[in-house]
Amino acid sequence: MLYRTAGQFKTSYVKDQTLFPVRQDAILLGVILLCAWVIFPLTASEFTFQTLLIPVLVYALAAMGLNILTGYAGQLSLGTGAFMGVGAYACYKLVTIFPDMNLLVAVLLSGTFSAAVGVMFGLPSLRIKGFYLAIATLAAQFFLVWLFEKWAWLYNYNASGAIQVPTVEMFGSPVAGPNASSVTQYYFVLVVVTLMTLLAINLTRGTQGRVWKATRDMDIAAELIGINLLKSKLTAFAVSSYMVGVAGALYVFMWKGAAEPNVFDIPLSFQVLFIAIIGGLGSIMGNYLGAILIVALPVIIRTLPEFFGVDIESATVVHLNVMTIGALIIFFLIIEPHGLARLWALIREKLIIWPFPH
Repeated sequence: MLYRTAGQFKTSYVKDQTLFPVRQDAILLGVILLCAWVIFPLTASEFTFQTLLIPVLVYALAAMGLNILTGYAGQLSLGTGAFMGVGAYACYKLVTIFPDMNLLVAVLLSGTFSAAVGVMFGLPSLRIKGFYLAIATLAAQFFLVWLFEKWAWLYNYNASGAIQVPTVEMFGSPVAGPNASSVTQYYFVLVVVTLMTLLAINLTRGTQGRVWKATRDMDIAAELIGINLLKSKLTAFAVSSYMVGVAGALYVFMWKGAAEPNVFDIPLSFQVLFIAIIGGLGSIMGNYLGAILIVALPVIIRTLPEFFGVDIESATVVHLNVMTIGALIIFFLIIEPHGLARLWALIREKLIIWPFPH
């Protein structure tokens, strides 16, 4: 089969612990990167960019940030949407105060403001955990959205109360705003998400990742063996909030173009949480799988009946989408708590040993 590993020998522990111990995994990743960097930009339509490709990358990055906090460090959070809002408003202020600033620098800097806010609201994790910590982050969600509405300086005293993305150029070409092309915005998002993914992979596979996992599995035992829980938890909140803040900046500047405070309300937090759960907690790849499913599901529900000549109303599509997502969450929580990433791992294992039984 395609995943036959005969002849692929490991002669050291270092080679056995490489990112791709099976050659076919590296080939598969190469095909995915070829599609993402070359084939999609050459073949995709405007509708595909704005409805599928850019949203998948933005949601995957937001879920990756939440996954580091919840999946790897074991700290519950229901304030993801608000932390995305901090990144979006910070990027907006940076661009308007410093109009000559490079947009890539502004987007990456916006995550630092979100990280600072995340650490501040992560302090209760030193005393409480589980359901009570989730409620504390939920309080952060409500407080930050209220702040977005009431602090007029954040949206430059706009009468509408919304932030409008101005036209921002890089190398003489618009990359954000009404004049930017979807291909340019897609490549910008792809570059940022690729950098964040590399950062997440290196952190979770290294010493810091093992510290987070020890904190998640049994924090008392982790403290007994010398792990600093204060540093471990606050680092998880900082890294998670940084990635979520960058995702929030991309969400507004590269996709929506404008945003009101209620955009970052609790439904956005739950949507990112659903992506992490369905994709698989404690998995980097699962964030992309969950984002693809959540983003593509409404499109499939709308286009599939039309393919068979059946008209379906927009309200019906929304209801069917909510019902399907709820059913998927129940399915994965009961049948496979580790989500789509675990299902792919099982398929991969069966392909490797096929046709021999377990």
